[in-house]
Amino acid sequence: MTYHFKRGEGSVEKRLREIAASQIDKAIAEIDDPDIDTKETVHQVRKRAKKLRGLIRLVRPAFDDYKFENASFRDAASDLSYVRDAEANVETYDDLMTFHEDTIGAADFAPIRNGLVERRAEISCSKGLDEKLAAFRETMAAARARAADWCLDEKGYEAIAGGLGKTYKRTRKAMRRADEEPTPERLHQWRKRVKYHWYHARLLREIWPEMMEAHVAAADTLSDLLGDHHDLAVLRETLLADPRAFAQEPELEAFIGLIAARQAVLEQEAFMLGRRLLAEKTSALVARWKAYWSDAMREDGLPEKALAA
Repeated sequence: MTYHFKRGEGSVEKRLREIAASQIDKAIAEIDDPDIDTKETVHQVRKRAKKLRGLIRLVRPAFDDYKFENASFRDAASDLSYVRDAEANVETYDDLMTFHEDTIGAADFAPIRNGLVERRAEISCSKGLDEKLAAFRETMAAARARAADWCLDEKGYEAIAGGLGKTYKRTRKAMRRADEEPTPERLHQWRKRVKYHWYHARLLREIWPEMMEAHVAAADTLSDLLGDHHDLAVLRETLLADPRAFAQEPELEAFIGLIAARQAVLEQEAFMLGRRLLAEKTSALVARWKAYWSDAMREDGLPEKALAA
C-alpha cells in the first residue's frame, strides 16, 4: 500500500489504520529479510518510523493516542540513530568531495575518509545492534496491534485540518527563527518541520495530483537541502570530537573549511526555496487544500465527509 490516502476508499480513520499497518508490516519484513544489509535495514526502518510519525501528526488534534504513539515511534528510531549517523558520515564526505572536486585534491583528505569507514565498520559490528533491531521489531509488532483500533474524534477534512495547519504553521515559524539566527540547531529544527509538511503533502496528494505533485517535489527538495546541511554538521561534530583519529591539524582545519563553504551554499538555496514554498499563511493553505478536498469529493460523487485524498 502506498503512502497516501486514496480517493473514495473509506473514512480517514480507516485509511489511517491501513497506512499505518502497511508501514509497520514493511518495517518488520525489512528486519526479517536476511538479504538486506544491516546498514540498509537500519536506514529503512528508521524511515518507516518517521513516516508513521508524519502520518499520526496529520491527525494529531483528532487522535487522542497521538502522544503515546509518537513517543513510541520516536524512541524506537532514536535507538538506531548512531548506526545511521556513521553511515551518513561516509556518504556526506563523498558528496562533499564531489562538490569541491574541481578545486581540491581528494587524496589530501583520504585519511579522514579512512577513519570514517573504520568507525562505520566498528559500529556496524558492535554488540547490541541485533538486540536493538529485535527491540525495534517488538515495538512495531505492538504498534501493529494497537493501530487496528485507532480512533479519531473527527471525520473528513476536519480530521486532518488541525494537524495540517499546526505542522505548516510550525514550519513557517522554524524558518523565521532560522533566518534570524542560522545556527545548525535552528536549521535542523526547520528541516524536521519541513519533513513533516512534506509527509502531509504526500499523504494528501490525490486531492489534486497535478498541483500537489509540484508542492511535494518542492518540499522534498527543501528537506534534502536542509538534510545535507545537517549531515555536514554531524560530520563536523564527529571529526572534532576525536580529531586525532582522522587527520593532522592542518588537513582537518582545511576540511572543516570545506564543510562551512558547502553549508553556506545550502543555506542560501534553502532560504530561497523556503520563502516561496512557505509564503502562504497557514489559514490560507488549509482553506485552499480544503477546497481541493471538496472539489475532489464532488468529482467522485461522494459526500464531503467521506475521504477525498
